[in-house]
Order: sequence, then structure tokens, then C-alpha cells
Amino acid sequence: MITKENLFIHEIIGLEATIVKSSNEQIIGISGKVIDETKSMFFLNTKNGIKKIPKENTEWKFSFDKNELIVNGNLLAKRPQERLGIKA
Repeated sequence: MITKENLFIHEIIGLEATIVKSSNEQIIGISGKVIDETKSMFFLNTKNGIKKIPKENTEWKFSFDKNELIVNGNLLAKRPQERLGIKA
């Protein structure tokens, strides 16, 4: 079960995400379901199609189980398997 305390070690693909702060003002407010991720990007399925958004210099609001958590994207800027603690 995903909680605010363990979000970092869980799979983020499938969660609803919204950009709440960014060095690029044009992407603030974009929201959608995370459908993929790389070391430096999240891929969101938005109402306007799939968007590739950098993790770094961005604050993300993730919604899960009626909870919301705002996370600094710099903390998530790792390969998914590194963040999850899996040895590749």
C-alpha cells in the first residue's frame, strides 16, 4: 500500500500527477496519469495527449487513495529501478 512515507520506494506509474511548481512556468498545472518514466522524465497521459515532463526543477503533486503528496522532482531524478532499490 502506498503511503506518504513510502511513496519514493513504490511504483509511480499509474498515479495521477500534477505539476504545481516549475522553473518552466508553461508546464505548471499540467496533470494526468503517469504512464512511464525514465531517469529524468515522467510521461503523463493528459487530456491533450502524452507529455514528457522533466523531473528536475519541478514540484509534483501525486494523488493516491484519496491522499495527495507534493514531492520535489529532484528527489525522484533517478532511474526507476534505482529509486525502488532494485539492483539492475
